[in-house]
Amino acid sequence: MLPAVFDLTALRALYASGAFTPLDLAETLSARIAGADPAIFITPARAGALRDAARELMERAPEPGSLPLWGVPFAVKDNIDVAGLPTTAACPAFATTAPADAAVVARLRAAGALVVGKVNLDQFATGLNGTRSPYGAPRSVFDDAYISGGSSSGSAVAVASGLCAFALGTDTAGSGRVPAAFNNLVGIKPTKGLLSARGLVPACRSLDCVSIFALTVGDAAAVRRIAEGFDPDDPYSRRGAPRPLPARPRLGVLAGAEREFYGDAETARLYDEAASRAEALGCPLVPFDYGPFREAAELLYEGPWVAERLAAIESFAAANPDALDPAVRRIVESARAFSAADAFRGQYRLEALRRRTEATWERVDALLLPTAPTTYTVEAMRADPIALNSRLGRYTNFANLLDCAAVAVPAGFRADGLPAGVTLVARAFQDDALLPLADALHRAASCGLGARRDAPLPKESRVGAEPEERLAIVVVGAHLSGMPLNRELTALGGRLLREARTAPDYRLYALPGTQPPKPGLVRVPGHAGPGLAVEVWTLDPAAFGRFAAAIPAPLGLGRITLDDGSAVPGFLCEAHAVAGAEEVTHHGGWRAYMAARAG
Repeated sequence: MLPAVFDLTALRALYASGAFTPLDLAETLSARIAGADPAIFITPARAGALRDAARELMERAPEPGSLPLWGVPFAVKDNIDVAGLPTTAACPAFATTAPADAAVVARLRAAGALVVGKVNLDQFATGLNGTRSPYGAPRSVFDDAYISGGSSSGSAVAVASGLCAFALGTDTAGSGRVPAAFNNLVGIKPTKGLLSARGLVPACRSLDCVSIFALTVGDAAAVRRIAEGFDPDDPYSRRGAPRPLPARPRLGVLAGAEREFYGDAETARLYDEAASRAEALGCPLVPFDYGPFREAAELLYEGPWVAERLAAIESFAAANPDALDPAVRRIVESARAFSAADAFRGQYRLEALRRRTEATWERVDALLLPTAPTTYTVEAMRADPIALNSRLGRYTNFANLLDCAAVAVPAGFRADGLPAGVTLVARAFQDDALLPLADALHRAASCGLGARRDAPLPKESRVGAEPEERLAIVVVGAHLSGMPLNRELTALGGRLLREARTAPDYRLYALPGTQPPKPGLVRVPGHAGPGLAVEVWTLDPAAFGRFAAAIPAPLGLGRITLDDGSAVPGFLCEAHAVAGAEEVTHHGGWRAYMAARAG
């Protein structure tokens, strides 16, 4: 039986037992979603579609664990495209059916993950509270009088309440962190450009990040590694080498007048306790001046960056002003007060503040901050939507403006039973380096998993900078050693494991019109052929996901049976694509065929 909330370790163990399959998961989650708060999902996957996706997965990769996210269910914030489903950005008049998956969704699906639906958000990702949607307001999983946090409201609540194992959100001002704090979750806000934003409805395009919600740091890190990667079709995608941190990093902590919790003594207590736990783990605590970070944070909504939100939807907003949530409309229309000159002045101000923060980065390796200084009821937020929302971003709004990486983790529970969180913030491309301390802080807080305060964390953290395993893949044609596309494998860190041959019931065809020439491998049960020469390569899980996502139709990833009886993921071709193609099976492999063709 599927637990009430489930992390990757628990789900993989359930699959490995043989007592549970992705089809069982599809049935269980379809029922859970149907009985959940309707404000969580905007477009849940139809039960039949989810079953079909599970069945297709089991056909192309029958063995549990054969893909890094085999049978793992995830939800997608409804400003990120999923092929065949509407993308609404929480605005019905804006809705369009996505023709293709967003880049990150494609990578996760190629790795075996199953989309359970599109989830709610503050309209156009404008807000940190979760109440600005015509589809309703998701609530804190601990008290439905309180906000869920936003804008990735549905993403967080879906994970915390056991409707999926992880979820994609976005983060411009803190939308991937604040909902994590309010629902006892981990939220990873990666370095800008580390995950492709292609297929995302932008809020502030120059700042937006796709974020990840999960029950543990290990889960969120595993998903991020599969989803990340340079995307030449996203102009804001970036390459960057991971940067280390000391084993016991110096942590900047709030001091003096910059410690602002708006009268919430309980959240202040939990922040101090988290700092004490970090110190007990060997991290020196260094009081620092938060002033320049706070001033940078204020630029996001009070400076000219608000005009970037208008730029994203300007023509739609002009034609459909009544379609916008009143608070969102007020924010977006405030952009009209800024001029092009103001935009440059804002940039100058940001660079001056960035220079002031350099003194802090010389004294500390990372910052330890409250994720949010307090929380509010839905009623209070609706009564004062702008001012209270602004308070929620006090410790988050600066991160993308100042090009930081961040990991939000639970910090415990207030006396009234509501959770609070803390966030570790470091400079760009220190994403992996933050993980061990983030995981240690989460474990030391002993606050369970999502809505289950009593659920233990997995014993193994799985947050090391190196992925825990490499995955095998069979290559048949242009990716073989020395062939034209082999560089695609080596560029991803692929390693040749061994040469091999397929079982005899495979036939090989030269696909017409391909450049460079490519073969199509088709299994024909009962065919008694020579077996075909292939190679088995290995990739780490993140690279495997990127490689698999880039396989063009009519090729796809399936299980190839080798002559030793093993079954390994590899390139297979849709049968219709070889109709009329030249069969080259008798050559015994693609390399021999190409040599004969050249001679």
